[in-house]
Amino acid sequence: MTTTPVLSRRALNRALLDRQLLLARAPWDAARAVEHLVGLQTQIPGNHYTALFSRLEDFRAEEFSRSFEARAFVRISLHRSTIHTVTARDCLALRPLFAAPAERVLRSNYAARLAGVDLDRLAERARELAAREPCTFHAFGQALQSEWPHHEAQALGMAVRLLLPMVQVPPRGLWRRGGAARHTTAQLWLGEELAPPTPGALDELVLRYVGAFGPASVKDAQTWSGLTRLREVFDRVGHRLRRFRDEGGTELFDLPDAPRPDADTPAPVRFLPDYDNVLIGHADRTRVMADEARRRVWLANRALPTFLVDGFVAGTWRLETDRRGTEATLVLAPLRRPGRSERAALEEEGARLLGFHAPGASATVRWEEESQEPRESQET
Repeated sequence: MTTTPVLSRRALNRALLDRQLLLARAPWDAARAVEHLVGLQTQIPGNHYTALFSRLEDFRAEEFSRSFEARAFVRISLHRSTIHTVTARDCLALRPLFAAPAERVLRSNYAARLAGVDLDRLAERARELAAREPCTFHAFGQALQSEWPHHEAQALGMAVRLLLPMVQVPPRGLWRRGGAARHTTAQLWLGEELAPPTPGALDELVLRYVGAFGPASVKDAQTWSGLTRLREVFDRVGHRLRRFRDEGGTELFDLPDAPRPDADTPAPVRFLPDYDNVLIGHADRTRVMADEARRRVWLANRALPTFLVDGFVAGTWRLETDRRGTEATLVLAPLRRPGRSERAALEEEGARLLGFHAPGASATVRWEEESQEPRESQET
């Protein structure tokens, strides 16, 4: 009788850090990293810079920004109907897999506010508007009111967001630049049609997820993707996976040859942006974040930037700069008092982060007192 191996929380932590390129920075280019990670969540436009800085050996923000501007990468609503940075190739391949869930969100959350609107006609009109110029969703909604004058612009704009594969266009998302969140369709922006869905596309997505986040459960994959009924997908690809269990008995799946480092493998200090993949890629997030830390990190629909110590969330951080960019302060708010060596490691890596975000500025690392009481939180 074969016994299913049990993986401890620390073993799962080290496996996750390794897959997420956080156990050691990878000597990869940005495109390889972003595709390996199946996208980076970037509700905040500049998040991909910090995420890649912490994962790649020689990440150059200006080079990535130029590639983004040249349309090698895009920001588009995918997993869980949230904005992700993906390569152009993945945009065309992945967006069809998330079309049906996005439409379900639209019909369940906006049915009353869109009563009487022909959604197929609305999508057609939105494509025509996008072909003229990229617009904010509010501008799309206002323009669509010429045909549906008794409906709110906000609801009409949200219909555009959820019905069509809308990408946010630069300068939003560029290095040290910004702008209004203007959108056009992926087809118009990339000059190609979306890949037609194939029977094996969802199977491949699950295998890619396991490769970047495993060992993981079916529920983990569903939480990460926002898709349902993935048990049948795991059943189809089960012959290509190895099975484990966590300490609570939950069945986990992984690629047979994927790295699973020893639980005692040293884990370096790392700084993560808001909503980083590693924090939201599982239903059970205790492999990287204790429940107490989770309550202090997720505040009023916002996941704060965090830092990891020994592989686990140990505090939050923020960057303060003056208007001229001549002074920069990294403020560290630990969830517990760090030891001397931990403090030194955080200050060393923090100085590196400051050098990345504010080169040439007078840089300071400042500590705040560790939080004593958890604050009310609500996750998205």
